[in-house]
Amino acid sequence: MTQAARSQERLRRHYEVEKALADRLRATTSREERRKLYGEMYETLFAAVPDHPRLTRTRDEAHIARMNRGRMQLVEHFLRPDSRVLDIGAGDCTFSFLLAKRARAVTAIEISESSATVAGAPDNFALLIYDGYHLPVAPGSMDLAFSDQLVEHLHLDDVEWHFQMIANVLAPGGHYVFRTPHRFTGPHDISRYFTHGDPEGFHMKEWTYRELGEVLRRCGFGALTALWSARGRCARVPFAAIVALEDALRPLPPPLRRRLSVAPFPSIAIAARRA
Repeated sequence: MTQAARSQERLRRHYEVEKALADRLRATTSREERRKLYGEMYETLFAAVPDHPRLTRTRDEAHIARMNRGRMQLVEHFLRPDSRVLDIGAGDCTFSFLLAKRARAVTAIEISESSATVAGAPDNFALLIYDGYHLPVAPGSMDLAFSDQLVEHLHLDDVEWHFQMIANVLAPGGHYVFRTPHRFTGPHDISRYFTHGDPEGFHMKEWTYRELGEVLRRCGFGALTALWSARGRCARVPFAAIVALEDALRPLPPPLRRRLSVAPFPSIAIAARRA
């Protein structure tokens, strides 16, 4: 069931529950508080919102296949038969299994074992559960890391920790490829139905290319490439060019900027090379 297929009453219920949990997360002052809350908030949300798309789409095989095709378009240029791949926030692990067909080894990382599916896993696949802060992976042991729709969920105090953690497990010259919503076209969480300002649900922050570029360079990454996907193809775009386009659109009134940003910024997708 899509968001749009739900009644306004059900959307409002989802929004109120998610916003209340998100407000608690934003108010935390320590990683220990957040670690505990991360372990509770999704279970609380799903119990209160049984028609949440994350629950209903687990049965939508066509949707899953479409999402995985888009993910493969992002990573395939950086994927080699001898690659050691880290799939962060792997969810049902279906994409991890696809990666395993084209890589030497794939390690799926999840914060909860209950969301992962390992039945029928290939021999070169492993699932690791982590607490959101400490990856049980040896430094320099991965060639490629991937995440999709993860960075926007990080508390602002944890963003640099996350990127430093990934940089640490990548071999020199390895890449972190990730996708996250673009701020100019947001908000992209449940609050999109109730506000045109900053996200108020589980998206702690929606970013721009410029902002993420500054953070990545502070965290051990060198060359950055923007990835633009459309019509089944993925193009690599010079990072400076995509930032220049953002800078040109930034001064516009938000409604106009939003309309003009839909085509160039369907999302943010970056390949960050470990220095």
